[in-house]
Amino acid sequence: MSIIESVKNTAFTAAVNMALNYLEKDPETNIPKAMNLIDKALPDGWYESQRAAFRKAIDEKGNWYELILKAYQLDTGVRKTLFQNFIINSALKGGAIQEEMREKEKCNVPWAILLDPTSACNLHCTGCWAAEYGHKLNLRLETIDRIIQQGKDLGVYMYIYTGGEPMVRKKDLITLCERHPDCAFLSFTNGTLIDETFCQEMLRVKNFVPAISLEGFETANDGRRGSGVFEKVMHAMDLLREHNLPFGVSTCYTSANYEDISSESFFDMMINMGAMFVWFFHYMPVGNEAVPELLPTPEQRRTVYERIRAFRSTKPIFSMDFQNDAEYVGGCIAGGRNYLHINAAGDVEPCVFIHYSNVNIHDCTLLEALKSPIFMAYHDGQPFNKNMLRPCPLLENPQILREMVKRTGAKSTDLQSPESVDHLCDKCELYAKNWQPTADELWSAGQKGV
Repeated sequence: MSIIESVKNTAFTAAVNMALNYLEKDPETNIPKAMNLIDKALPDGWYESQRAAFRKAIDEKGNWYELILKAYQLDTGVRKTLFQNFIINSALKGGAIQEEMREKEKCNVPWAILLDPTSACNLHCTGCWAAEYGHKLNLRLETIDRIIQQGKDLGVYMYIYTGGEPMVRKKDLITLCERHPDCAFLSFTNGTLIDETFCQEMLRVKNFVPAISLEGFETANDGRRGSGVFEKVMHAMDLLREHNLPFGVSTCYTSANYEDISSESFFDMMINMGAMFVWFFHYMPVGNEAVPELLPTPEQRRTVYERIRAFRSTKPIFSMDFQNDAEYVGGCIAGGRNYLHINAAGDVEPCVFIHYSNVNIHDCTLLEALKSPIFMAYHDGQPFNKNMLRPCPLLENPQILREMVKRTGAKSTDLQSPESVDHLCDKCELYAKNWQPTADELWSAGQKGV
């Protein structure tokens, strides 16, 4: 039986469920035993490196083990639902279906789909690419529902909301959780609209997780997001923690805040507030009004790279640096390789930062979008660089994005102030040139240590 057939088999799902239920009785005692059950259930070679890392964490009983135990302090119903949806439906069953569809359709099939329910937002943050869209666009509830159903047909059970501020449409987000109880939903949010009522709704549906934007401590955060926002974010985290609800942090690092967000005190603050994960994003100078001066210098990016990796091995919080961790996912993950983005007007974009497209979801299916010219250019071109510290076709290889957009005839999706690909890529040429020597040095040193 093939890996795909094995993972789609009912007996496999039952075995993994048995292991997860076994953990519920006494997680600290049963974690090693449950891992043995999962090893027996999974086909040879399936997620082998991840399983090995998991076993190592259990044996060493270090920060990762502590993080695992923290998951068992969450609301029981929420934890069980998210484990089912994220581990079994998305990673295992969904991953097998995705691989099957990639082979059949000869195109990228993503693990996650990012959606903008709305372009509206109650804040106006400096350097936010979403603000370039304007504030009057919305994806209808039925359109999002249709996208999710088409995604599940391709094996996609992970949906991530961006914006705008997705929580402007709280009611619809909860409705989608209800309609698709087998999916995991994560939402980037500024956190200011999370209240007691919404926490109760999260407890009811059990498959919604917020990732709250935080740009550092109060001065750095409010300098970008507005006075009083930091205090509102802390209140939202207090509420989520008090209700034993999972949440994480999303932070964009720039030349202005890189010290804050990569400091040990920032990591400790996130952990103390109850965050389970933190996603770091490198500032991208997207949009005609972007501020290239916010791009980190090579030394500033090196600092972020080194600190995040150091804290990853010592702090009980899952951290991912999307620009510096490409080696773990084989390069650029956009273009449907691991994810794609659909904006509030319905334009299907290869990346949340690459606002060029050939198709709109109102006029095509999800699979047709994945076979559109710009997406196939990504499919055929990935990885864009052998050095995994230079993965992006914009930030580190702007000549590649420039060529792909022109060759495929993709158009700017910004309805407010369309930006030419030359204007966008020109802002990254000097950055790419300056970063290359540092990237090559770090990558070479890392390869020698493997």
